[in-house]
Amino acid sequence: MLPFAQHPHRRFNPLTREWILVSPHRTDRPWQGQVERSAPDAKPAYDPTCYLCPGNSRAGGISNPQYATTFVFDNDFAALKPDTPAGAVRDGGLIVAESERGICRVVCFSPLHNLTLSRMTPGQIRPAIDEWVRQYLDLGAMDFVNYVQIFENRGEMMGASNPHPHGQIWASQTLPNEIASEQASQDDYLRSHGSCLLCNYLERESGGERTVVENEAFTALVPFWAVWPFETLLLAKRHATAIDELNGAGRDALADILHRLTVRYDNLFETPFPYTMGFHQRPTDGQKHPEWHLHAHFYPPLLRSATIRKFMVGYEMLASPQRDITPESAAARLRALPERHYLDT
Repeated sequence: MLPFAQHPHRRFNPLTREWILVSPHRTDRPWQGQVERSAPDAKPAYDPTCYLCPGNSRAGGISNPQYATTFVFDNDFAALKPDTPAGAVRDGGLIVAESERGICRVVCFSPLHNLTLSRMTPGQIRPAIDEWVRQYLDLGAMDFVNYVQIFENRGEMMGASNPHPHGQIWASQTLPNEIASEQASQDDYLRSHGSCLLCNYLERESGGERTVVENEAFTALVPFWAVWPFETLLLAKRHATAIDELNGAGRDALADILHRLTVRYDNLFETPFPYTMGFHQRPTDGQKHPEWHLHAHFYPPLLRSATIRKFMVGYEMLASPQRDITPESAAARLRALPERHYLDT
């Protein structure tokens, strides 16, 4: 077998059927670049200027209720709208466009402005998971919604416009690009192998060198084909096609592993770690979709310290993604971190 830790090589992503170039020898360069720490940013539990805090006003004068756990509302500046009229343009297969209906909602995880998933206990995270399930079922039951994307952008670096703990849900008429790609890959794999792609992948990875943390129901690992420096893949151990198939114990386990993983992220560079996280799961088109396996992707941009990020430039924009830190070394660093938050030490 090729010694992956020493030589340039390509790795295949079976979910998207794309390749990633890995160049581990580049970490031997004499200068890796500057390393910086961020100053602690203390936030109040309630911010009167925050449009997500309980009782405060949002756009157009709408006031939030005095919520005590989670709070959901239709996004005041939604990217998708349910009343979009039908229409399309198709000019010789070169100029092509079509209308897209949908609904965008915001989910506040907690009324406390100064929390994040990493600073919430599993018991505090659990109501957010219950809300994700309710929204998946509610939105997915609408006749024009065929996919429900649950995600969180954490940190200004990832475009979050407000530090209050919250995520978003976009329900769309058609399958987004990444979902369509994963749909095709998982379906083809099931047809050709008679088994689930991610079940088989997890069987090979569980407890191995790329595993970061696991509990009775979930495993978080750095995927063999990871693109981002500390990217992780969160996988349900039992085959479930979507979040609505998790029972009470499964939801508790999801809350537990979300807390344990995000604490490690914060501890890595001792900073509120930015990332984009999203669940990929069964479309809501009325089909059973046995090929789908519930999972979540964490895409964090930080490379080596609190403010130094990885950029997709040059070869990566023009050819294919490339990384220097191997998934195995990234997993080892995350795995070795304590589960006690650095601010609590």
